[in-house]
Amino acid sequence: MSRRACVLVVVLAVILVPWRALAQAPIAYRLSFTEPEHRLMEVDLSFRDVPAGPLELRMSRSSPGRYALHEFAKNVFDVRITDGAGIALPLTQPNPHQWNVTRHAGVVRVRYRIFGDRVDGTYLAVDSTHAHINMPAALMWARGLEARPVTIRFEAPAGVDWRVGTQLLPGGDPFTFTAPNLQYLMDSPTEFSAFSLRTFVMADAPGAPIFRLAAHHTGTDGELDAFSRDVEQIVREAGHVYGEYPAFEGNTYTFIADYLPWANGDGMEHRNSTILTSSSSIRSNRLGLLDTLSHEFFHAWNVERIRPRSLEPFDFEDANMSGELWLAEGFNNYYGPLVLLRAGLIQIGDFMAEMEASINTVRTSPGRSLRSAEEMSRLAPFVDAAASIDRTSVDNTFVSYYTWGAAIGLGLDLTLRDRTDGKVTLDHYMRALWQQYGKPGGKAPGYVDRPYTMADLKNTLASVAGDAEFADDFFARFIQGREVVNYERLLARAGLVVGRASPGQAFAGQLRLQDVLGRPRVDGAVPFASPAYQAGLERDDTILAVGGMDVVSAADLGRAIDGRKPGDQIPLVFERRGRLMTGMLRLAEDPRVEIVRAEDAGQALTPEERRFRGAWLSSRARNTF
Repeated sequence: MSRRACVLVVVLAVILVPWRALAQAPIAYRLSFTEPEHRLMEVDLSFRDVPAGPLELRMSRSSPGRYALHEFAKNVFDVRITDGAGIALPLTQPNPHQWNVTRHAGVVRVRYRIFGDRVDGTYLAVDSTHAHINMPAALMWARGLEARPVTIRFEAPAGVDWRVGTQLLPGGDPFTFTAPNLQYLMDSPTEFSAFSLRTFVMADAPGAPIFRLAAHHTGTDGELDAFSRDVEQIVREAGHVYGEYPAFEGNTYTFIADYLPWANGDGMEHRNSTILTSSSSIRSNRLGLLDTLSHEFFHAWNVERIRPRSLEPFDFEDANMSGELWLAEGFNNYYGPLVLLRAGLIQIGDFMAEMEASINTVRTSPGRSLRSAEEMSRLAPFVDAAASIDRTSVDNTFVSYYTWGAAIGLGLDLTLRDRTDGKVTLDHYMRALWQQYGKPGGKAPGYVDRPYTMADLKNTLASVAGDAEFADDFFARFIQGREVVNYERLLARAGLVVGRASPGQAFAGQLRLQDVLGRPRVDGAVPFASPAYQAGLERDDTILAVGGMDVVSAADLGRAIDGRKPGDQIPLVFERRGRLMTGMLRLAEDPRVEIVRAEDAGQALTPEERRFRGAWLSSRARNTF
């Protein structure tokens, strides 16, 4: 079969579900591209059998997998709303993202143009090489008609040989697709281009699911072949965490990758697909791209199906707040590199470097004294790709739920292994969540009928661990509290040594400095309670002298501190908005740690440590499903 046929003629199984929506007139979209070089897409949208009363048309304000507002209506223009005969219908616009058709006879046709020029997981991007479509950023929809089925047709620009990569279900021809409802449609990103396709099947897994890698990239076929083999290893290892794959609609999962110089780095999970974008190439950044892919694929279980009640169903009209993102996102930051390690794609040192970074961030961040991991999760609408032109205190008041969640995942996994001698692990916990909340699925594609609450997470941990008191304590201290687990003791069981990264090294705080006009200027918030903060230093201050030495660069400041010891006090001179200021810098020891293998630290690795490490980090995919 030709490559084109492979992409366009993959037959997806029909899902025999008695949806009431199938009896209703489908909503029909046609997407065309007469001026792709100007970053424009034309949308033609038809509604039939519209109920009496005003029809409320909307552009989304948020997108699945994102938690902040993005105001996609800002790129919509040239809106024309008519009846079936092309006669303009009366309408009002009560807000920037809504158009109300006040009178109609049951048929409404909407045509508009939309600009898109950002290749990532959130927005629309159109150019002469492709259309990269995140549906909420591109498509209007109607309130009250969310359960109706949808057809969507893609019309390529003249003279190009584009094809469609998507999780949408096939229609009557290679350019026509369907979705059973609005939730599924909006969760179905699409790449429309001359992309390359690689396909593999997990033949030994129940249902033999099909996996497709649709890559729009600048590399060679050989590079993509090797990359696809790596992806297959990731898919196999991730599946063994849960013991099975989800029942993908159409029995197919699609990786949509845009690795292009003009792309922005991103990864965005969807129900049966994921978007992967980067300005780097497979050749230059293979492991970095695989790390993102591993994280996003783990979402096929964790958040797409094992889903917090706070995100189900997803709200396209407002920001989406959840206190469970430490698990829904953060645990993926733990499992992403762990799956790579188990698959043999990275080394133990690479995995430990990622865990080390998470531990250091959580331990040293001043934000941890202010909020718990649950509370940090609820801040996602303010920090998840949310643009702000005013300065904020985020550096001092926020710890990423990705980072904190990864540290919690590591801590919980090791704690479970430690207290049961490896008989109970985080894999068991994730499987239990899958069986109880994810696998039951939903009555309609795109929905989850049994989303979980924080109490459900705690109760499941109690059941898996066989100890409700342990579960209560762990949640109270490390998830809803602000403590961190004892990584030194837990990692020691695996023959991993936690020690100071720079023992005896003087430390003023993690300062962001920029050399401006021959002087170092503080270019970010100074961490609360750090030596620099206690000395009175703050953002935008220009450092002039340290310990009586003239300072003309950030390197000079570093050298002045490197020659000192923790506990030393150094006079500091700086300029603040035209005024000369002084302070006293009392240096501390660098609090950051590093994780090294016992054998690299000159210690003998015991048989018990070797066994514990192997049970934790070795491949799960040696056995078939």
